[in-house]
Amino acid sequence: MPPRPRYDALSQFFHWATALAVLAAYVIEPSGFNRLLRQGADPGSSASVVWHESLGVLVLVLTLLRLLWLVARPAPPQFEMAGWMQRAARLAHGALWLLVLLTPLAALLTLAGKGAPLTLLGGLRLQELPWIAHSSLAQLLDWGDVHEALGNALLIIAGAHAAAALYHHLVLGDGVLAAMLPGRRRG
Repeated sequence: MPPRPRYDALSQFFHWATALAVLAAYVIEPSGFNRLLRQGADPGSSASVVWHESLGVLVLVLTLLRLLWLVARPAPPQFEMAGWMQRAARLAHGALWLLVLLTPLAALLTLAGKGAPLTLLGGLRLQELPWIAHSSLAQLLDWGDVHEALGNALLIIAGAHAAAALYHHLVLGDGVLAAMLPGRRRG
């Protein structure tokens, strides 16, 4: 039996690192962010805020690097599947790409709109995000609500994506999930 097609190692790394960073950022909710701002306290003094913001920046950086890698990477594996499955996969992947870009951007707009600093692990801090701090876009909406809605949508679609991968693996046995799993290449 010929070896099953697989994604290259760098694509696998970007996929799983992004998935873990998104999940961790969702779990480490920045507790008390608005309360700290209302009290005049520095939200960067909260470990959950620092971790959440650091993970969000990591998601954005990984996504941008992954987009660059899409241009140069080897062709992705192709799988035979029903037309509706191919359309659903394209739709889900498109939504995931959009959400991993827009969710962190909405967070940056939230910080700019509230005049809050971006505080990252290691003590890195941007007191003001110069390219958006005084923009009308930052004041246009309550970007915190937008960020939360996008984050929830991201988790829901990522969960459906994971469920579909498990269906392919456990029911169809077609190698879709195995193509993205790291490990030794057989064959």
